[in-house]
Amino acid sequence: MYAPERHQLILRLAREGGRVDVLSLAEQFQVTAETIRRDLKALDRAGLVRRVHGGAIPAGRLDFEPDLAERESTAADEKDRIARAALAELPEDGSVILDAGSTVARVAAGLPQECTLTVVTHALPAAFRLADHPGIALHLVGGRVRHRTRAAVDAWALEAYGQVRADVLLLGANGFSAAHGLTTPDLAEAAVKRAMVAAARRVVLLADSAKHGADHFARFGDLTDVDLLITDTGLAPEDAAAIEAAGTDVVRA
Repeated sequence: MYAPERHQLILRLAREGGRVDVLSLAEQFQVTAETIRRDLKALDRAGLVRRVHGGAIPAGRLDFEPDLAERESTAADEKDRIARAALAELPEDGSVILDAGSTVARVAAGLPQECTLTVVTHALPAAFRLADHPGIALHLVGGRVRHRTRAAVDAWALEAYGQVRADVLLLGANGFSAAHGLTTPDLAEAAVKRAMVAAARRVVLLADSAKHGADHFARFGDLTDVDLLITDTGLAPEDAAAIEAAGTDVVRA
C-alpha cells in the first residue's frame, strides 16, 4: 500500500472512531510504528489530524467524547492495572469520592467485601456496582444525568459536593498534561470535577497513558492539583519524571 492510500485510511479511521493510536495502526497496516508516526506527522502538517500522545485525533475534534461502552473496551488491560493500584490508595474506614469514568468504575467493582468506606459519587455505574456492597455507606449525588457518561451534573451536583469534605478523590480526565492541565470535552462535567477536587483532602488521578498530551475543550484544573497520578507503563519514564518534578507523584502500573 502506498503512503497516500494509507493516509486516507488513517484519516477515515480517525474521523469514525474519534482517535487513532500508533501501535494499533502499525499492526493493522503491517508497518513499523515509526512509519505510522511519519504518516501522522504528514496528516498533522496538512491540518487533517492533531497529534496527541500515542496517536492522533481529527482536527477540530478537541470536544470528541466517546460513549461509555467504547471507553469500557478501550485500553482495558491498562485500566484494570490502574484500578488495582488505586485500591491501595483508599483509606481504612474513611471517605472517598468516586468520579465518573470507566477506570474509576473498575475500582468500585473491585472493592473487597470486607471493605468499609463512606463513598460519595455522582456516577450511576459506580453507584450501581456499590449499591449492594455490605460495607459501603453510599451517598448518591443527584442532578441532570448526561447520557454519554451516565453522570449527574449541573446545580444539584455542585451544591452537594460543596457540602462534602472527603479523605480521597479518585478522579478521571479525558486529557492531562503539564502544559494544559486537566481537560474534558464538556463544561458541565468540568464544573463537577472542579467541585470534587475542592471537596477532597487528597486527589488521585486515574488516567491511562493515551490521555497524556490530549487537550480537550473544558479545562478543570492543573496537574499540580493532583497529589498522585496512577497510569500505565505506556507513559514514558521521562514524562513521568517531568510530572514528578512539578510536584505530582506518579505510579506506572
